[in-house]
Amino acid sequence: MFSYVWPIGLVILSNVVYQICAKSVSSGMNPIASLVITYSVGAAFSLVMYKVLFRNESLIAEFSKMNFSPALLGIVLVGLEVGFIYAYKAGWQVSMLSIVQSAFLAIALIFVGYLLYHEAITWNKLVGVVICLIGLAFINHK
Repeated sequence: MFSYVWPIGLVILSNVVYQICAKSVSSGMNPIASLVITYSVGAAFSLVMYKVLFRNESLIAEFSKMNFSPALLGIVLVGLEVGFIYAYKAGWQVSMLSIVQSAFLAIALIFVGYLLYHEAITWNKLVGVVICLIGLAFINHK
């Protein structure tokens, strides 16, 4: 059970800290320059974690197993980070931005799951989409 629960706990904790950091990027700092620092620290931390957790394995050997996914993920992560930073600079509230993007992301992933992974679109999922949209209407109503 723990092996099932700890990853989502890490995602939630990391996402909370992430949102705080993204909203706290200095208003005078260029967001791309901020990401240069972010990803430099992230790369260094990843290398240290790899060496600590997988001492006897070759990182170069792992690189030889790579497909397009890690490189594309790097590009997509930059888009995600830049989007969040600019959204906060545009005035989004930390309590609203994540809810809005998560709801639309969940809706989009239902169709991604169907188209790319042949996951079923069920009535429960469709009702969930409607509930998400109603929830967004309530949350954003002034």
